[in-house]
Amino acid sequence: MSRPLIGITCYVEEAAYTVWRTPAALLPYDYVEHVARAGGQPVLLPPAGDPGALAGRLDGLIVAGGGDLDPARYGAPAHPRTGYVRPFRDGAEFALTAAALAGGLPYLGICRGLQVLNVALGGTLHQHLPEVVGHDGHSPAPGRYGHLPVRPEPGSALAGILGAGPVDVAHYHHQAADRPGTGLVVSATAEDGTVEAVELPEHPFALAVQWHPETGREGHLFEALVAAARLGGHW
Repeated sequence: MSRPLIGITCYVEEAAYTVWRTPAALLPYDYVEHVARAGGQPVLLPPAGDPGALAGRLDGLIVAGGGDLDPARYGAPAHPRTGYVRPFRDGAEFALTAAALAGGLPYLGICRGLQVLNVALGGTLHQHLPEVVGHDGHSPAPGRYGHLPVRPEPGSALAGILGAGPVDVAHYHHQAADRPGTGLVVSATAEDGTVEAVELPEHPFALAVQWHPETGREGHLFEALVAAARLGGHW
């Protein structure tokens, strides 16, 4: 059986490699390895041209982590700590997300990907989570993950993938969903009440997590996405 094509959105940032330092379309390789191990064919989707038009050629979509969304997209002024906003990436990923939802394309959002899905459906974000929960455990220091448990909601699609008990996961986010978008159901929270996963029950497979599953050894979320892609959207 051929590998289903799994598109993964990516960054455009200045990067250093061999003798060069130049703007590059890039993605942590953990995403690529997880998709390949799960049986999918990873395809990077730079935020250029018209990536939304590619949704019909894909079997599944991952909207990956990255910088903050432009708060204007959910009608809010920018918080002083909102940063790394890339409007061109916002535009590309909102177009891809809209196409995925309209076409029943299996969708997995990771960190920023949850925020894109939530805002695309009319939701809002907390722009600086430490002001809400009173601690910085979700993003303890630059380049260092926090490890906090999350609890999937019993009966959710997420619980069917990860189990219903608390799961210790890697966090690196200073923003999170505030008001859920239309149709979204919260499917996991942290002990401090932070929304850590959402899903869209009316869609064949659309879920998003606020943490970074690509950093761990277990690939259950990637396996579920690829399984849904093989079945034409359902899993």
